[in-house]
Formats: sequence, C-alpha cells, structure tokens
Amino acid sequence: MSASREPGGAWAAGGERRGAPPPLRWRVVLFWLVAVTVLLAVIGVFLDRETRLAPFLVVLPALIAGRGSVRQTAVASAWVTVMIAAALLDTADDTVGAVAATVVFALVFNGLSVARAAQRIRSDREIARLRSAAAALQRQLLRPFPLMTDQLIVHGLYQPVEEDSRVGGDVYEVVSSPYGSRVFIADVQGKGLPAISAAFSVLSAFREAAVAEPTLTAVVDALEDAVLRHNSFAAQAGENERFVTALVLGIGPDPEVQAINCGHVAPLMLHSDRNGPVLKGEPCVPLGLDALSPRPRTVEWFTFPRDGTLLLCTDGVTEARDPSGVFYPLEDRTAAWDDVRPGDLPAAVHQDLRRHTAGTPGDDTALLVLRRRPGTGAG
Repeated sequence: MSASREPGGAWAAGGERRGAPPPLRWRVVLFWLVAVTVLLAVIGVFLDRETRLAPFLVVLPALIAGRGSVRQTAVASAWVTVMIAAALLDTADDTVGAVAATVVFALVFNGLSVARAAQRIRSDREIARLRSAAAALQRQLLRPFPLMTDQLIVHGLYQPVEEDSRVGGDVYEVVSSPYGSRVFIADVQGKGLPAISAAFSVLSAFREAAVAEPTLTAVVDALEDAVLRHNSFAAQAGENERFVTALVLGIGPDPEVQAINCGHVAPLMLHSDRNGPVLKGEPCVPLGLDALSPRPRTVEWFTFPRDGTLLLCTDGVTEARDPSGVFYPLEDRTAAWDDVRPGDLPAAVHQDLRRHTAGTPGDDTALLVLRRRPGTGAG
C-alpha cells in the first residue's frame, strides 16, 4: 500500500508495515555462513572431530528461512551441502553409504528449509494484504481532511496501525446540520475487523442522526441504539459484544459549545489565555453501556472562543508509550504549540508522537484540530 499524504493534509503516513522485522541483508547471510563454517572447522581441529561437526551446518538454512528470502535460503542450502559433502569425502573413516546418507539428509532438510521460506513469504504477503485492505477500508469510509462546515475548519490526522490484528476502530466525522455543526470522534473497544464493523455502524448512525435530531442527547441516543443493534447481531454470530467511547460536540455561532463525553478522551483547548481540558464533569458511560448507568447522559457546556483551537483525539495519542513505558504527555505538550498554525498542528503532534514512541505506535491514531471559521460571530 502506498504512503499517503502528510498529517496536515488528508491522511497521515501509514502505508508501510510498521513493526515487521526487516529482511535479512545478503552480507549478513554470507557473514553467518562463513563465520559458522569457520567456527565449526576450528572447533573440529581442536577436538580432532572436524568431520563429525560438519553436519551441524545443516541448521543454518533453517535459521535463515525464518527471516531470509527464498534465494538466500537456497544459497545457504547449497553452501551447507557442499561443505558437508567436502568434509565427509575428505576422510576414510566413514563408509560410502554413511557419507551418502548424510548428504541425502542434508539435501532433504535443506530443501524443506527452502520450501519453508517460500511458504513464510507467501503467508506474510497475504497477511500484509489483509492488513492493508482493512486500513484502506477505514480510509475509504472516513473523509479526508480538512473538513469544513459553516462554523468550523477541521484539520487532523488519521493513522491506522497495520500490524497483526491491531487495526482498531477509530472513527471521526464533522457534519453540518440545521442545528449547527456536529462533531464526532470515537474509539471502539478491541481490534481487528470486528472492531471496524462496529465503528462503521456507529459512524453511519451519527451521519444520519446528526442531521435529523434537533438535540445532542437525541443524537447520542441514536448512537447508543446503533451500538446495541450491532452487539445483538454480533452475539448471534458468536462474536464479542463491544462498547464505544465517543465524544459528540454541538457547535453553533455562539461561543458556548455543547458536549457529551461518553467515556472518551476529553478535548483540550489551546488558547492564549489558557491551555488544558474544557470539560469539568465526569464522563458518561461509553456507548453500549447505558443500561448499566444509574443516570442518563447529560450535556456539558464550555466556551469555544473565535481565536481558540480545540484538540480532539483518541487514546492512540494519550496512551502512546515510549520505550520505557511512559505515556505520551499530551496536555503538557500543548504549551509548545501556541505558535503553531492549526493546519500544521496535526503534523507537529504526529512528529512528536513518533519521537516519543521511537517510531513504533501501538494503536490507531486519530486527531481533530477545530478552529472557528472567520466571521462566524463567536466572541
């Protein structure tokens, strides 16, 4: 899958397979072939058993098959077979039958090593194709940045992880409705294709409810119903039920903004007067768990000034760890971004995240940067 546009544009880079071990270089393969051969020869000289140690070379192609190419494994197999044959034929201690049996064993074992390398490469390519297909599906159903409504300009980044089954269910959307702009960002519990399926169910429900429902609580109720329906179908199919953390905003021309936080990462305000969280109340329960809550979900209000920048993200940002296990300190980092333009902020966060995680993110990353459009009337 090809690399995509930079974070400040439509997509973050995410086409390469992160976390996969790099292929073996030829010089590494040749070094180990020569080094192990010489080592066994030297040990054999000291023990006066050089011909007995030669068959131990047969393990080299099997080791190279675990990481190397078919050609590298074949070269190692040929090298080992020749070395074993030369060592055994150079002595009169073994019968011709024993020598022939040892060489045939080496040929068979080395042939299996080559076949194993070919099978592994085919399997790796198929897994990579499926990972990339899942990530491509997410990209196709999520709109590229920037997103615009009558009130907002939204920049951002979306970077799926394409390693193993860790492709997650991060989704976002910004909708212009008769009731103002509705903003949605969510993260489905779990990973893999079932999480993607749940994410798109709730995303579709938001796109419909954001335009049709006059209140933010009604929008969230529609999302709750969508998650419950999806869980019902999942249970019939024998799959696990899932909950969804989500943040839904209602933004109009007035400075005051509505928010319902369903167990999601709280939004951060970047403003000349103050940086930090804008929600003071406790988050509501995630979508799909409303029946377990003793109180209904409620709307919280906060001020979104015209010159402010609102930062929304998933836990792929806040729970990103450095090599020592320390979480990414997003709130502490905001002070360094006061002079960064909103359109450049996703790229700045993306680069800082890569530095923090040493280039190996462990989860999907979604980030929205909201600014009011000039002349919207907000104070």
